[in-house]
Amino acid sequence: MALINSVISWLMKKRIHQIELFMKYPHEVQQECLRKLVHFAKNTEYGRSYDFRSVQTTEEFRNRVPLNDYETLKPYIERLRKGEQNILWPSEIKFFAKSSGTTGDKSKFIPVSQEALEECHFKGGKDMLSIYCNSHPDTNLFSGKAIAMGGTHQIVEVNNESYYQGDLSAILIQNLPIWVEYLRTPERSIALMDEWESKIEKMACATIQHDVTNISGIPSWTLLLFKKVLQLTGKSNLLEVWPNFELYVHGGVNFIPYREQFRKILTSGKVHFLETYNASEGFFGIQDRQNADDMLLMLDYGIYYEFIPDDDNGYDPSRIISLNEVRQGINYAIVISTNGGLWRYVLGDTVKFTSVKPYRIQVTGRTRNFINAFGEELIVENAEKAIAIACQRCNVMVNEFTAAPVYYNDKNGAHEWLIEFETAPDDLGFFSVTLDNALKSLNSDYEAKRYHDLLLGEPMIRVLPNGTFYRWLKSKGKLGGQNKVPRLANERKYVEEILAMDPISGPVSG
Repeated sequence: MALINSVISWLMKKRIHQIELFMKYPHEVQQECLRKLVHFAKNTEYGRSYDFRSVQTTEEFRNRVPLNDYETLKPYIERLRKGEQNILWPSEIKFFAKSSGTTGDKSKFIPVSQEALEECHFKGGKDMLSIYCNSHPDTNLFSGKAIAMGGTHQIVEVNNESYYQGDLSAILIQNLPIWVEYLRTPERSIALMDEWESKIEKMACATIQHDVTNISGIPSWTLLLFKKVLQLTGKSNLLEVWPNFELYVHGGVNFIPYREQFRKILTSGKVHFLETYNASEGFFGIQDRQNADDMLLMLDYGIYYEFIPDDDNGYDPSRIISLNEVRQGINYAIVISTNGGLWRYVLGDTVKFTSVKPYRIQVTGRTRNFINAFGEELIVENAEKAIAIACQRCNVMVNEFTAAPVYYNDKNGAHEWLIEFETAPDDLGFFSVTLDNALKSLNSDYEAKRYHDLLLGEPMIRVLPNGTFYRWLKSKGKLGGQNKVPRLANERKYVEEILAMDPISGPVSG
């Protein structure tokens, strides 16, 4: 295994030179990406509709092709799911990733081409390991097993053809090269189970028998597996079970609210954490520096980027810009054109650039995941940082939370926070004040609306019993994979559903 580890580590590092090239020539790489995308799709139904054949410049592409979201592309995607081809992308589409950006009622099925698998998702996974190996030349990552917290998939038969739909992670596991199977655990039959409570039990039983060196997955579901492993083994520290564990790869949600729980379970300085930005629609970013809180925007994955500023002038899709026009510190909604046939697709995520040489980003939230009921413009980044500050100052840990506006009358209201604590505060009122002050320090609009309680009252915090969010996700059929609790909502649908599951709630402050 030591020889295998050395060979794989060497191969992974060879990619670093190519990464350095797109860091040095980002705009040229993006222009070439757009040229290839348009050329390859010129004879598709969509390409003929917008005359891709005659598109020569970025401006022509921008002026000719409209912005899309899932609803505008859905008629094309539904035809793909019924077996039609050459509609959005010329190569055959047989895989559809079930989008999990939020826990909405409607599922989105994102077409995944072979090019998207090979040149984007798998390439992103290899680059993640390349960057890690380059930063940690003495790694023994490949001397043991990897765990991927995969989702589930199902096979749909259309006209005697098989089509696969499910979580992106399940599609990736299903398509991994056979040699990768020797480096991962548990076996596919367990990794792709669709009943998550039994799945966690079986994963824990299977993986404790192996020398696990790394794991990737959503923090909440990864913690669930870790706790089950500790329960089964009677250990208090995960490194007593897997002494060579060295890397946790996370993404999908902000890691800050989970960091202390992971440190408690992984009590060793040798464990490294690496953030990625991978969604059903594409693989976008990788943390390329140790102890950084941003990610390198990956520019050669067959994805062409555009951005919509969300600044002091508001969110206006007509102000869409290219990569060479972005500035640091401004929130942008991401627009992508991909080698899976998503054309000028508004992803729904917002990012800000921490650097433009090279281009590095932080994910700040969702275009539809915020609270702006009273002009406070509270985004997920504000909420997660404030929760982290309040936890640190009150010496508590939060498992999950969500927040939404509550209205007292036609003039004012407050934010209602539903929180599950791992360790609850001794003084809930002090926690509420600390959270409120942190939000004020992070968001000037929130601070202004909180002035003398004129528009926005102090936070109303409702403590929920442990397991409430889990039961809610289960009731929605959203256990596992990349499914997660929405942090903020501008209406009360989620909050009312969760409260209805537990009408006798815990203490309330505010």
